[in-house]
Amino acid sequence: MKKVSILFICTILFSCSSEPDILPEYLDGDVIFDPSLYDPSSYLVSYAIPTPDPIQAQTPVLILTHGYSATTFEWDEFRSWNNDANDILISQVLMGGHGRTYEDFKNATWKDWQEPIVEEYERLVTAGYTNISFGGSSTSCTLLLQLVKSGYFKGKQAPSNVFLVDPIVVPSNKTLTLAGIVGPILGYILSGNTPEEDAYWYHYRPQETLQQLMKILTIARKDLEEGFKLPAGTTLKVYKSISDPTADPVSAVLIYKGLKTSDGKPIDVEMINSKLHVYTRLELRDGVTPLDIQNKENTYSDIKNRLLQ
Repeated sequence: MKKVSILFICTILFSCSSEPDILPEYLDGDVIFDPSLYDPSSYLVSYAIPTPDPIQAQTPVLILTHGYSATTFEWDEFRSWNNDANDILISQVLMGGHGRTYEDFKNATWKDWQEPIVEEYERLVTAGYTNISFGGSSTSCTLLLQLVKSGYFKGKQAPSNVFLVDPIVVPSNKTLTLAGIVGPILGYILSGNTPEEDAYWYHYRPQETLQQLMKILTIARKDLEEGFKLPAGTTLKVYKSISDPTADPVSAVLIYKGLKTSDGKPIDVEMINSKLHVYTRLELRDGVTPLDIQNKENTYSDIKNRLLQ
């Protein structure tokens, strides 16, 4: 009870009403929107090349999705690093309910978050693309795991690869488990973003979204405890920061123990010497070190090499 009381006192200091005062420079408002919403052809292969030629149809397509409360910005650096090379194609998918107003974010469920990932995959398959992979960071990794466990790919074209960067199954901040208790009282919590990050991540996190986050994390944990397998022909690799302030590194352990290849073999897990969450995104971060840059570059190269195998 003492810990719960302390949580009440601390969080109330951050939130004093059920509706936040949203400034125009915040993503949460009605001025800033994720650019993929008004220019989808610059982000989604299915819009940019809706009728691929035979070579394009066989080119590896990587569907990349960001984490909770973030936007497509989280993978901008990978697209820039690839430098428009035509040996792979990149779709940056905006999770449902994200990149829009506070109310849109507040009203979206985890299933809504997942829906655009499925929609882009299905558009690509319908268009004739035959080599499709998925990459996720943080919460979108959990959504991808749920998609596999649900049996969605049975009878469908299986993904060639799945890449999980700092997947979250167990949060580092254990007070998140109390979202269902204290959330309705608080209404929302502050994100702790820098002013620059407020244009790409929600400044305010509605308690409804925190409860949805806990729902999908609970589902993922139970699924992994039961155990399941990847579709035939699909490989998966986890890249996990060893000192992650958001996603407990035990998340990687749970995935390794609970998920196998279609023939029962272990999946690949690489523990990264990093103190960052989503260490592959360095723009707008303070104190970036040469090691951080090397970690990002190594992961980008490994992902691309695997796509081209």
